[in-house]
Amino acid sequence: MIGIIDYGAGNLKSVHKALEHLGAQADIISTPEQLERADRVILPGVGAFGKAVEAMDRLRLREPLKQVIADGRPFLGICLGLQLLMQASEESPGARGLGILPGSVVHFPAGNKVPHLGWNRVRQNRPCALWRNIPDDSFFYFAHSYYVCLQDETQAVGLTDYGEWIPVALNREALFGVQFHPEKSQKIGLMLLDNFIHL
Repeated sequence: MIGIIDYGAGNLKSVHKALEHLGAQADIISTPEQLERADRVILPGVGAFGKAVEAMDRLRLREPLKQVIADGRPFLGICLGLQLLMQASEESPGARGLGILPGSVVHFPAGNKVPHLGWNRVRQNRPCALWRNIPDDSFFYFAHSYYVCLQDETQAVGLTDYGEWIPVALNREALFGVQFHPEKSQKIGLMLLDNFIHL
């Protein structure tokens, strides 16, 4: 079963619908007990970093989520779900992310149109299981005002040019994160989700 974490941060239904379309067994979950039963976990999200952190702590999900990743269960963070893997965010000073990946979330530099909204190419700068059968420089759908800044750039497997090259797909062992929305990225996005299902 794929567990889709519900912590009140949007885009749950579109992710769930995409997985069902692909024939996957997926449940929307919100408790540590439900999380324990999931074979794979997706942490989606649209919204503010600080409020998301508060919701995860209120639901007692912080340590169970870290345990899922430590156990090596396939894990996919989408958009805000990717950003929550970092240690902190300029959007919400003082809010503590999951700290799974060393790095922080920063605002786009002055001069960039914010939010980064719409379709953009993703360059596959490193091999990754999520890229199976997906052509390099494929278009994915984005909607974000902040992006991740990694301490270990070798964890970036996909980059997008938005005034500068920024990491938009990450991978470390069975942990994956994407800044774009695969569930809104039509056929290519479904291919990526299908690759995650079949890891």
